[in-house]
Amino acid sequence: MAEFEEVMQQQLETSLHSELENLLSTADGAEAEVSKKDFEGFKKLFHRFLQVKGPSVEWPKIHRPPEDSIQPYDKIKARGLPDNVADCLNKLVVVKLNGGLGTSMGCKGPKSLISVRNENTFLDLTVQQIEHLNKTYNTEVPLVLMNSFNTDEDTKKILQKYTHHRVKIHTFNQSRYPRINKESLLPVAKDMAITGENADVWYPPGHGDIYASFYNSGLLDQLIADGKEYIFVSNIDNLGATVDLAILGHLMSQPNGKRCEFVMEVTDKTRADVKGGTLIQYDGKLRLLEIAQVPKAHVDEFKSVTKFKIFNTNNLWISLPAIKRLQEQNAINMEIIVNAKTLDGGLNVIQLETAVGAAIKSFDNALGINVPRSRFLPVKTTSDLLLVMSNLYSLDAGSLTMSQKRQFPTTPHVKLGSSFTKVQEFLTRFESIPDMLELDHLTVSGDVTCGKHVSLKGTVIIIANHGDRIDIPAGSLLENKIVSGNLRILDH
Repeated sequence: MAEFEEVMQQQLETSLHSELENLLSTADGAEAEVSKKDFEGFKKLFHRFLQVKGPSVEWPKIHRPPEDSIQPYDKIKARGLPDNVADCLNKLVVVKLNGGLGTSMGCKGPKSLISVRNENTFLDLTVQQIEHLNKTYNTEVPLVLMNSFNTDEDTKKILQKYTHHRVKIHTFNQSRYPRINKESLLPVAKDMAITGENADVWYPPGHGDIYASFYNSGLLDQLIADGKEYIFVSNIDNLGATVDLAILGHLMSQPNGKRCEFVMEVTDKTRADVKGGTLIQYDGKLRLLEIAQVPKAHVDEFKSVTKFKIFNTNNLWISLPAIKRLQEQNAINMEIIVNAKTLDGGLNVIQLETAVGAAIKSFDNALGINVPRSRFLPVKTTSDLLLVMSNLYSLDAGSLTMSQKRQFPTTPHVKLGSSFTKVQEFLTRFESIPDMLELDHLTVSGDVTCGKHVSLKGTVIIIANHGDRIDIPAGSLLENKIVSGNLRILDH
């Protein structure tokens, strides 16, 4: 049986290689060179995909990380800022993962170009944060954007508006991999085009691709030559992921021989985060455990807030020389995420992906830092957007901080129904963003609109049943209220 499987695997790989060669023959010179590198990475991933059977972890071998391997942020911060803040900053590069589109929020183009606060986009806020650092400390911290073939063109057009800002901006593209037919395990694409019929047969292979594509772009070597030592990587839609001088100082103050090559910022789980990846000790190394790797029998245990108390924010600090070393040794090992999709025509495909944090086990002296929740402020939905647009947060030099006027540090739980999914529709339903300083919980469902200067306090539930509509009048105060039925306000 094992021999039969091996022969089948070899045949599959041979067929795949032949299909990839056929695809490459349809590319022009420059594109063919880039795609050839991409396909080398895809072949390695495909080879590993064929070999891996079942969950990639053995449950009994999972242990809680040793005490000192996840440090509390307060302990790091108590050491104070380094004497030479400017020197430390000059060795840092900020990298934002910018491969995603805003389709889940009903927007065309890169997600980073959605307006989130006072007409500022995610990208605007990022540039403002880094410019503020560079001006304050007289430093040269560059911004690097990892684009995908989906976001590259639109992002580059917009970058022209920052030419007079005090931030050097570089971009590189993550790889472009072919989606494969679930049955035949062969690429669906017929040629290298990414438009027309081919619009949905390619995909960017997850943010774990950063190591190979950063290295292949030549930018990694260029930054090392410029004296840069660490990158701070985060999702561009996480508005809490700002450069933290205490963490940077901690990294720079360690002896060279024992330098930490990888820091993952984790934060305490709440009920909303039960699916987030967590840090474990496995085979003597810190390792990221994602829900996809958990055997079915243990999924509930994984989701438990008592056993696995923290989750990965995807804010990572990684040594540049270490990435170069491991990339050249082909020693970065990340678990494969198999993502099943159905194309518009009904064809079932799979895409093979990896996650950037999964490489933690390949680096030396890796460390987790348990940071405050304020460093994890992702905007994945319009419910998140409502929070960051509201008076819960103050905006200063591109950074959002919880308003001093809010009496408790937790963020309200907001659930907006399907009528609010798309940004455009969301904006038309709120004449102005309500006062939410004293809000704990908000649920809105159905055809609901909200007038100007509305205040929400405590727990507020507004439900318009099918066929009904609720207009919350301007100036309303709703405190611990359930509103249902039909309430129409007509202009006269």
